[in-house]
Amino acid sequence: MDEAYDVLIIGAGPGGYVAAIRAAQLGLRTAVVEREHLGGICLNWGCIPTKALLRSAEVFHLAGASAEFGVSRDAPVADIVRMVARSREVSGRLNAGVAFLLKKNKVDVIFGEARLVGAGSVEVAPSAKPPVLPQAPPPKGALGPGRYQARHIIVATGARPRMLKGLEPDGDRIWTYFEAMKPQRLPASLLVVGAGAIGVEFAFFYRALGVKVTLVEALPQILASEDAEIAALARKTFERQGIEILTATTVAALTKEPGALRATLRQADGSTREIEAERVLSAVGVSANVEGLGLEALGVRIEKGVIATDGLGRTSVPGIYAIGDVAGAPMLAHKAEHEGVACVEAIAGVATHALDKSRIPGCVYTSPQIASVGLTEAKAKETGLGLKIGRFPLRANGKAIALGETEGLVKTIFDADSGRLLGAHLFGPEATELIQGFVIAMNLETTEEELMRTIFPHPTLSEVMHESVLDAFGRAIHI
Repeated sequence: MDEAYDVLIIGAGPGGYVAAIRAAQLGLRTAVVEREHLGGICLNWGCIPTKALLRSAEVFHLAGASAEFGVSRDAPVADIVRMVARSREVSGRLNAGVAFLLKKNKVDVIFGEARLVGAGSVEVAPSAKPPVLPQAPPPKGALGPGRYQARHIIVATGARPRMLKGLEPDGDRIWTYFEAMKPQRLPASLLVVGAGAIGVEFAFFYRALGVKVTLVEALPQILASEDAEIAALARKTFERQGIEILTATTVAALTKEPGALRATLRQADGSTREIEAERVLSAVGVSANVEGLGLEALGVRIEKGVIATDGLGRTSVPGIYAIGDVAGAPMLAHKAEHEGVACVEAIAGVATHALDKSRIPGCVYTSPQIASVGLTEAKAKETGLGLKIGRFPLRANGKAIALGETEGLVKTIFDADSGRLLGAHLFGPEATELIQGFVIAMNLETTEEELMRTIFPHPTLSEVMHESVLDAFGRAIHI
């Protein structure tokens, strides 16, 4: 088999399948190679199924608090098997949706493991990686192993859980997020190593269902990429929820014992303590999938474990591109999607813009939620600009009070001279849905005056965004 394409994409995750659809829309003959599951990690093991699980935890929590809202019912019971089954059903539905969209746009799907073997040439072999999930049957009409030619090849192979020495997962008692998403029963206790977004989301999920959770982070702050004030508020909230949090702490040793795992924790002052946990979740980040693709032999530059690219996905070798996690941070699905669109538009000669990474929102789906865009206060101070900073607490918002969710804060950071919005940070209910308002404002280069004159509906949670802007300039009304 020796097929020729305008664009061939390796990896059908959010970046890959979105790039394929956009390329097809632009009239380019397109194929996408996938070794395991359409939709990639995000749809099958990340963004979507984790949110389904977190929704189950939220419903469980609300059911337990129903008497507060005047609803009487028996105490809820957490059925983890059904929760996991529902999350898999959600992923399966979307997996089928991706297959439909690719077929609709006449994108060829090739199942197998790809390797670049020369200029414009890709060899696809049967996948050597056993699927984490039972392999779904390839879509009708999907192609298989063979050699394929393409004028432009986009690498969108994503990332995998990062491994720490001594914390290598065993699929049983030491978990990555793969195992944490499909337990057959709830453990009595869980040690979560790493307090980034993945770590805190799973810590919240398991604690909400009654598991004793200890969260360990090597850095002094949980959620290191977030504004320090927001992270500190989140930490206090998580601790009130019953999560034990240990920062500036590492796992010095982990011993398997009958019925438990014994972890030796080393703190910043050199002191140690031991704790026992039934399960350990290693959530210390991810590593880009750059191996086994034939990149080095073709001269593609790899820096700090990711493929080096320009703002439009172009690598050091003409005709080879990279998008998404494999092209570096931030390793987020929405970043991958927009990189994919910009990349294929540049290939097609359509006027486009390089991705502005300073305007990519980040979201954490705990309860309360966390969302941010732009500079933290610390980073804003490093610019040397004069700053105006506004804060507004959820406890002063009527809708939040009615919902019974008054924990949280909205923080906005402006350039004092120009009124330019430099950063926005939300901690509270539906923060991940609200952040897009600030992202749009930044993209449109909206000033503080325009934001202050914008009418926000009442009663809504979005009013806290307006009040935070007002507060930055001494004009807050409701506090």
